[in-house]
Amino acid sequence: MTGPMTLPAPRTPDPMSAPALRWGILAPGGIAAKMAIAMARHTRQQIVAVGSRSLDRAQAFAAEFGVARAYGSYEDLVADPQVQAVYVASPHSEHAAHALLAIMAGKHVLVEKAFTRNRGEAAHVVATAKAAGVLALEAMWTRYLPRMDVVRRVVDDGLLGDVLTVQADHGQALLHVPRLVQPELAGGALLDLGIYPVSFAAFVLGLPREVRAAGQLTDAGVDAQDVIALSGFAAHPGAMADLHTTMLATTPTRAVIAGTAARLELDGPFYHPGRVRLVAPDGAWVEDAPAAIAGPEGMCYEAAHLAQLVADGASDSPLLPMGESVAIMGVLDQIREQVGVAYPGE
Repeated sequence: MTGPMTLPAPRTPDPMSAPALRWGILAPGGIAAKMAIAMARHTRQQIVAVGSRSLDRAQAFAAEFGVARAYGSYEDLVADPQVQAVYVASPHSEHAAHALLAIMAGKHVLVEKAFTRNRGEAAHVVATAKAAGVLALEAMWTRYLPRMDVVRRVVDDGLLGDVLTVQADHGQALLHVPRLVQPELAGGALLDLGIYPVSFAAFVLGLPREVRAAGQLTDAGVDAQDVIALSGFAAHPGAMADLHTTMLATTPTRAVIAGTAARLELDGPFYHPGRVRLVAPDGAWVEDAPAAIAGPEGMCYEAAHLAQLVADGASDSPLLPMGESVAIMGVLDQIREQVGVAYPGE
């Protein structure tokens, strides 16, 4: 590359700038607690209600996070007239049903990744949301981070030249987590961990026409680890994505985008807030500024984004359109089919 290397600044708005929206939390587990902390520390968003199948759990969450109302059913939560948007934090197997429950009650929904179990469910959720005039946004929090806007600008501005390779992995030792080893809860590495590399590749390259995958299954029949090769990208016809995920061991969880003029490196965890490094062929490099908001507190950006979309009267997200979430679920379906994973009741 010629000239001094520089990285563009992110255009991501301060999450505190988004107007307040009144939220209900559906399923008060660990990820919901992280969202509550992120909202409280970095946004003007208001959690006004929480719902669980266990009233005791809902009340404990409400007491911990200062939430006014606790409900012992999801139906009561979505019926609360003060709730404008629902954060769906239940297991993958329940995402579609719980999103639809909230949508039919007239609520906007932010649905934890993976959006649903499969493409069919995702398409049904999106169609129902559009018919109801509400937003259904996938809580793929990485997409909304400032780090990803830097990546987007670097690729779009041609700083890498022709993009040829995307490499990304995500591995955590999670066999001890009960829901991840249960087929009936849509467990396995792919929907919980592998969604990050797959979504990242789609973000950089677009959607692939060719999907090749191999994997290792647990005794229960969910995928313990997967290797994935994607190709046939319309906007980057010479590019391939080399992806890996595992719930057997902790991996570096890094990402690299390599082009003819330079490469971009995202140290692990690449899906968290963090710095971006631009590296020239001669080894010279430059990094952007450290992230203003670190770790899981970066979940605040997705909540603020949905709130701003609602305030603007938007019908979809420019950062992760609903149709793209549906298409990515289709890619995951192909991977699962090739690996040999099917969930009960699909």
